[in-house]
Amino acid sequence: MSTTVTPESTPVSSPAPYPVPSAGTEDSITIVDPRDGTPVGSLSAASRTQVKSAVAAARKALPAWAATDPAERGRLLRNAAEDLQSRARELAAWNSRETGKPGPEALAGVRAGVATLQQYAELGPVHRGHSLRGALLAADYTVSGPRGVAVLLTPWNDPVAVAAGLAGAALAVGNTVIAKPSERCPHTGNLLMEILAPHFPPNVVAALTGGAEVGAQLAMDAGVDVLAHVGSSASGARIARAAALTGAHAILENGGNDPLLVDAGVDPRWAAEQAAVGAFSNSGQICTAVERIYVHRHIAEEFCTELAAEAQRRNREQSVAPLVDIRLRDAVHHQVSEAVAQGAAAAVGGRIPDGPGAHYPATVLLDCSAEMAVFREETFGPVAPVQVVDSFEEGLALAAAGAYGLAATVLTGSLAHAQQAVAALDVGTVKINAVFGGAPGGSAQPRRRSGRGFGYGPELLDEFSLTKVVHLESPPVGPGPAGAQR
Repeated sequence: MSTTVTPESTPVSSPAPYPVPSAGTEDSITIVDPRDGTPVGSLSAASRTQVKSAVAAARKALPAWAATDPAERGRLLRNAAEDLQSRARELAAWNSRETGKPGPEALAGVRAGVATLQQYAELGPVHRGHSLRGALLAADYTVSGPRGVAVLLTPWNDPVAVAAGLAGAALAVGNTVIAKPSERCPHTGNLLMEILAPHFPPNVVAALTGGAEVGAQLAMDAGVDVLAHVGSSASGARIARAAALTGAHAILENGGNDPLLVDAGVDPRWAAEQAAVGAFSNSGQICTAVERIYVHRHIAEEFCTELAAEAQRRNREQSVAPLVDIRLRDAVHHQVSEAVAQGAAAAVGGRIPDGPGAHYPATVLLDCSAEMAVFREETFGPVAPVQVVDSFEEGLALAAAGAYGLAATVLTGSLAHAQQAVAALDVGTVKINAVFGGAPGGSAQPRRRSGRGFGYGPELLDEFSLTKVVHLESPPVGPGPAGAQR
């Protein structure tokens, strides 16, 4: 069952989750449109019995799917990608209504999911082992297979691209998949799995609706072999603890507190544009958003003036989409208000606007310090906090400090400074002179509170695989039963 929705339409019935039946569920999740507060729909959360049944069904389907020829798995993934492409606008409309993501950006997210499925459809069949050099008359090599039942706990800020990437990699190497989309966009997540699931054998792909309780039950189920989570660091820590108890393999891409270091000698206007893109894109609701800015004193005044102008322009043009819900907006505003109370100056924004929805303006905070929560913790909103530093070395030391390790950006015209930054910044990705971007197929390993494991790229196939080493020797030649000699 599916329901076609346009962003401007009135609330309609929700798409049915696949393949969990609606009977026997308890509790419900209700979503309102963060743009204007109008109802989107309600879904029942999966019961404990349904969760256990889904895991058992995925485990029962595993042997046959793991034994399926990799080329056939790739063919099915390509078919699923084609179907997803044909329903991209429908899925993007659900995403916009549930999360407030602008239509073009939501559509781009779906198309990124299509491309990722196509990528893993090609990479899966050529996922190879290694041969090892041993004795002359022996052979040593590795073979890989799926880990087993993979649970995907996916976020709301890019729900289609992230879930499609994790599902594509897991399925390509023979795992069965149970997806639990964020409770902030259950219609979008369920519809995605409704589109993908019919292309695979029964119970190879399933979806479960629910919040933290359903996620916790999945994380503690001994029948689950992989826990792949993209979301907050607090949730990631709980999942890591659960995995330590059950023995499941955890793949975690969690929160970030990504620094932007602006060196002396760069164009202040260009640097401000980069900072604005990093801090305000998707209303700051990106794990690799710019979270704290260190700018060299030599260009600080002009940089801050230009950054404030960038924020004012976005607010004036109303190009900053709402946050996903009022709860997140309140959390963002609390951090901003606390920083102002501690001495920061709100050059732009910093106030909750009148009217419905979960809107929050692009905000620039000056005179910030390391003690403020906007510098210590992830602020999942359109906030650009700035601290002025007296040298590149001071800024680099501050940028390298902290409990997170997702990414960092350095804007500099000095090759020596760029090399120093690469060496000093203990993060998964160091970006020089561009806040976003990267070659196709890239991957990275987050550090500390930001998670662990490769969450995308070809290496994600390895995360979803187990490797077996084979040592093969010929038996000795000699007398034996009749017909056994060579």
